Amino acid sequence: MFEKMHKGEADGTYSPHTTATKKPTLEAMSDVPSDLSAAVQELENIFTISSAKLNSITDHFVEELEKGLTGEGANIPMNVTWVFGFPTGNEEGEYVTLDMGGTNLRVCYVVLTNRRGEYKILQDKCPLPDGLKSGTAEQLWGFVADCTGKFLRENNLVHPGKKEKLPLSFTFSFPVTQANIRSGILQRWTKGFDVDGVEGHDVVPQLEKAFAEKNVPVEIVAVVNDTTGTLIASAYQDPEIKIGSIFSTGVNAAYMERFKAIPKIRSHNLPDDTEIAINTEYGAFDNDKKVLPRTRFDDQIDQESARPGQQLYEKMVAGLYVGELLRCVFLELHHRGLLFRGRDITAVQEKSGLDSAFMSTVEQNNTKSMAGIAEECKRLFGFEPELYELEVIRFLTKLIATRAARLYACGIAAVARKQGLERCHVGVDGSVFHCYAHFQERAAQALKEIMDWPEEDPQRITLVSAQDGSGVGAALIAALALRRSQ
Repeated sequence: MFEKMHKGEADGTYSPHTTATKKPTLEAMSDVPSDLSAAVQELENIFTISSAKLNSITDHFVEELEKGLTGEGANIPMNVTWVFGFPTGNEEGEYVTLDMGGTNLRVCYVVLTNRRGEYKILQDKCPLPDGLKSGTAEQLWGFVADCTGKFLRENNLVHPGKKEKLPLSFTFSFPVTQANIRSGILQRWTKGFDVDGVEGHDVVPQLEKAFAEKNVPVEIVAVVNDTTGTLIASAYQDPEIKIGSIFSTGVNAAYMERFKAIPKIRSHNLPDDTEIAINTEYGAFDNDKKVLPRTRFDDQIDQESARPGQQLYEKMVAGLYVGELLRCVFLELHHRGLLFRGRDITAVQEKSGLDSAFMSTVEQNNTKSMAGIAEECKRLFGFEPELYELEVIRFLTKLIATRAARLYACGIAAVARKQGLERCHVGVDGSVFHCYAHFQERAAQALKEIMDWPEEDPQRITLVSAQDGSGVGAALIAALALRRSQ
């Protein structure tokens, strides 16, 4: 059965005026040994970002966004998506959409109705098998085709004798170069993927071959980034949306740019005011290490990653990395004899043993006894830390999470500043944004500091919870592409 009819909502706004945005303080911790307290003070100094630093980062960010549109070797790719303009609200049709994320493959069947902001959707998720991220192209695309075919059969979307293929929009959330809407040459893998035989190739022929071999009756009509899908799906339901953003495993943003401001595609001779969606892929911001306040822990995360030297901004901000960053801090303190003294920390030494969900759980526990934090630590570490250690864990968690939220705001502020946007909504999708306690408030507060809004009008650019970019957004982009081709 279909999920119930959805209609967009333009609420989900967040006020920066909460205690969650206040700087964590060492004074709030009691009975912490002096040597550990001194070490935590040093960590506070290197992870805290001032308003002045936020502004210098944002200024450099704007320069890099503009450079990326020229094609002159910028860190930020600023990929042209060939999605022209926002939806009108009159889009209709039936579409299959795929979303290959960092953990699951999501398969959807979307019906766009003739009423703006309303749609019907069927969906299923297929967990990515272990090893698929580092396997071969044939294994990856074969898995995608198998899951798609199974979904169509189970939902009676394949009928004997039916010759027409269902239009499919493929959300492929990796940096790609697109010559048109239904092509995508992978520039490089991100999110921990390292599949042989895909980088430098157009993913569409590879996936089409797998569909043909598996007899899956679909036709790829669009290759979409999840961030672009979020932009389009959010604007479909809220006309004040001007930026789409992802904050989850990775971090990214998309927006509409005028043709005359994109020198690298000038040869296409489109009207100057033609609007084209740009997938910034700004997780690669500052790969040349000019402005971001990197720490020794950030360098460790980068060196131990699948692709050292790439996506450096993302590695300081996104959900895939913040838990690992916290784990590295714990390990250093332990090796210095300051934290978890005399404990078996085998579980803490396991790479990727902590994630953003752990951090959110820690921050949601506001009780004096911190029983919830203790219970979560016992589950993950195999032991229950001392009360003063729980205080340190909570302090460091808030410190690292606050830095991530403040750095995230720099990217949004940079796009807004570049486009001269004084007021707009930003549609944000992603599990970390939706689920992490206090992230929204902290990012909103940082935006206020960067944009220097007056106290009586503190939130001119508002972060709102985005609708389904990889499902509905991808279907809308397919509809826009088919209409344009006709």
